[in-house]
Amino acid sequence: MLNQRRKGPYLMHFLPTERVALFIDGANLYSASRNLGFDVDYRNLLDYFRKKCHVIRAYYYSAVLETEEYSPLKPLTDWLAYNGYTLVTKPAKEFTDSTGRRRVKGNMDIELAIDMLELADKIDHAVLFSGDSDFRRLVEAVQRRGVRVSVVSSIRTTPPMVADELRRQADQFLELAEIAPEFTRRQMEPRGARMSLRQTPAEPFADSAEAG
Repeated sequence: MLNQRRKGPYLMHFLPTERVALFIDGANLYSASRNLGFDVDYRNLLDYFRKKCHVIRAYYYSAVLETEEYSPLKPLTDWLAYNGYTLVTKPAKEFTDSTGRRRVKGNMDIELAIDMLELADKIDHAVLFSGDSDFRRLVEAVQRRGVRVSVVSSIRTTPPMVADELRRQADQFLELAEIAPEFTRRQMEPRGARMSLRQTPAEPFADSAEAG
């Protein structure tokens, strides 16, 4: 497998003619980016990978918390659905833990795994935005079908967002902190400021999401 050992500027190994699919674990990417101090601009993210390879599909996975009148994820999910992403959602479950804290539970691992396995025969390269160790076996299974797999996460957070076993299994590990300047917007925007055409919504409640 290709695990690039490098010094100096960050390099990614992509081929312009590769058929590539992005698989974004929404809550995991949100947590990693917030820990690193930025928000993701999803328009720029998609443009960034389209310049490097032939992106045939970009999946975004998130559990959606439905309130009586409004889902706090609706601005993001609406934007993604109309701007080049395949949106995969399911209802999140809200509960109060033993300490009285509000928690949101919504695990999208199964949905992501099914889509990646079903698409494996139609792509050359899968890019997984997650550091969850549960995906190691999925990555291994897809690799056995001849698909290269890159994992995007971070080892610069405390604790690291990516599991060692997942990082070792990947053909290529992409440090989010190093490629982030290509598709980020700073968090220090005034609350309620209008989004520009180059900005996209952030995920509002993923900090409280729990895998389960």
